[in-house]
Amino acid sequence: MHAGSPGRPLPAEPSEWIMRFGAQLAPGAEVLDLACGMGRHARALAAQGCRVDAVDVDPGCAQYLAGIAGVRFRALELESGVWPFEPDRYDAIVVANYLYRPRLTELAQALRDGGTLIYETFASGNEQFGRPRNPDFLLSAFELAARFAPLMHVLAFEDGVVERPTPARIQRLCAIKTDSARLDRLRLPTWPRVNFPPFDSRGRP
Repeated sequence: MHAGSPGRPLPAEPSEWIMRFGAQLAPGAEVLDLACGMGRHARALAAQGCRVDAVDVDPGCAQYLAGIAGVRFRALELESGVWPFEPDRYDAIVVANYLYRPRLTELAQALRDGGTLIYETFASGNEQFGRPRNPDFLLSAFELAARFAPLMHVLAFEDGVVERPTPARIQRLCAIKTDSARLDRLRLPTWPRVNFPPFDSRGRP
């Protein structure tokens, strides 16, 4: 993590969900960090050797990524005009806390064959915790999985409340762009082993 300039806040910590699957990306992978904000994921993925296009509508976000090796910042309009990303361009796309439904199909198309989409954003029910409250920015029940399932193979999906970094109702997804005929060759990630305490004869820890 790079130190911030005086008067400039540091980016928040990366999402645990995005880094859980992002850790599987190979060095040199070409990644799009869509609506990157202050660049918390662009920084983390570049640190593991990825080449990251960090994109946001706010040109002011460039200051947080200046001089970060492996990151190219681009200020682009994402919700009007011509979609700026050609098909089959990226090995992975990460999206956090951003939703614009009309572009979701084009987002999937920007992935190469075998590419990974890692997505996490707010869902209906977040109103009780704070912003956003506008339904345009809140997913309905199971919506994220339902929208991408016809386009990609959904590897993992969760829908519920998180406590960190602040309480929020979210949905999160990891999906692979591949066809069903090749799923027998899809290798699932291996997570660190968790050691549980032993149980006694009555099933008590």
